[in-house]
Amino acid sequence: MIAFDGLTADFLALAATLFVFFIAALILAVIVMYIIDVRQTQHTIRRNYPVIGRFRYFFEKLGEFFRQYFFAMDREEMPFNRAERSWVYRAAKGENNTVAFGSTRDLSRTGTVMFANTPFPVLDENSTHPRAIEIGAGSRMPYTTSALINVSAMSYGALSAPAIRALSRGAKKAGSWLNTGEGGLSPFHLEGDCDIVFQIGTAKYGVRDAEGNLDPEKLRAIAEKPQVRMFEIKLSQGAKPGKGGILPGIKVGKEIAEIRGIPEGKDSISPNRHTDIASIGELLDMIARVRDITGKPTGFKTVLSDIGWINELCMEILKRGPESAPDFITLDGGDGGTGAAPMPLMDNVGLPLRESLPMLVDELSRSGLRERVRVIASGKLITPSEVAWALCAGANFVNTARGAMFALGCIQAMQCNKNTCPTGITTHDPDLQKGLVVGDKAERVARYLSNLTHDVCVIAHSAGLREPREFTRQHARIVGADGVSRPLNELHPLPEAHSAAD
Repeated sequence: MIAFDGLTADFLALAATLFVFFIAALILAVIVMYIIDVRQTQHTIRRNYPVIGRFRYFFEKLGEFFRQYFFAMDREEMPFNRAERSWVYRAAKGENNTVAFGSTRDLSRTGTVMFANTPFPVLDENSTHPRAIEIGAGSRMPYTTSALINVSAMSYGALSAPAIRALSRGAKKAGSWLNTGEGGLSPFHLEGDCDIVFQIGTAKYGVRDAEGNLDPEKLRAIAEKPQVRMFEIKLSQGAKPGKGGILPGIKVGKEIAEIRGIPEGKDSISPNRHTDIASIGELLDMIARVRDITGKPTGFKTVLSDIGWINELCMEILKRGPESAPDFITLDGGDGGTGAAPMPLMDNVGLPLRESLPMLVDELSRSGLRERVRVIASGKLITPSEVAWALCAGANFVNTARGAMFALGCIQAMQCNKNTCPTGITTHDPDLQKGLVVGDKAERVARYLSNLTHDVCVIAHSAGLREPREFTRQHARIVGADGVSRPLNELHPLPEAHSAAD
């Protein structure tokens, strides 16, 4: 007992000593911070309120998380609210996605989309899966797919290796394609053996020579891979039209540098446009060149603010002949996302998809090119209603990036532009990546894409359609400023086709 008491006394003495050292260290730290704060000249709050002023930045940072989990209502948050994220999470996990008691959606809000149901919906046994359609009928190797919803452009570099691997496997299981983004083709894109769309960005990563020009041999080598089914020339993307891709140097490791053909450890910033595409004629020339080298369907990705240049594009196509047309156009909305973009572009430039998609489809229809050029819609289309609206407006396919990220486990922490993503999706920190288990997340991506397609089909069946590619503008209604909904085909009637002579 005496020994025990002695041991206890020694332990208490040690604890007391450590406590004193802790208090001394804390006081010393406070003194050091006080001196730093009163002497620095950059932050007024810290200069006027030394040490205490630091809490302002701490609470400002915590505010993002408190608003997300405690204060915001289900449909209040931006860019995606809790109701939208929860639907994706449940779809990805294969959980029950029914809701009770009534909709929390404001159905009287201007711009709200509703779908016109029929009194005689299609019976489940008479319904079909989305029908297959062909892209690139004029190319040597056209691509035919029934995929309705696909994984949008996300580069290896912007996303981690485990994230790309999970997307590749998930896309394969769901029968969807995966767009590489502008960062080149990595082994992780190929791992799942899914169909791939190779994106050629303004820096031409992966297919560039030493001067940054298109290298035909590298392009041909990419095209020889059987998984690569199409090529997409990126003119712009919704979050930053007029600005090239931005990958911080902290993310540019040796492997990424080799895949892209750039220096290791330096910021990877693409030109704000292709240096060899400065006109409509040069765009069509580049499409023809890539299609001739690869033999595969070739199109471009863009953001619209003015339909005039699309009209000029269509007129030039009609002069050259329909074979000169892009095989597809991927239209991104000004509300699209990215890991890093200047706020003036993110907030203020480019039309949202809700406005630009009908404009593009109308112009292609007016020029008689609607069947020649497939339309892929991209930009905040992560739930069944948004996908169904895009199909009603005239899209042939839908791409989703952030929906796929939510399926991977993204919590909208808003840290994509740093190397600190807590879910391991947009970071190259191995300690953070280990939380992303590829096999599990691949299953979630596949379930999300499949369940999203299924629920779009549910809306189609309610509208009396056998499958969602039968949607037309008469099936969607838009609530106006007066609170009354009107059919989409009245707001955006499809024009009659004309010829080059017109």
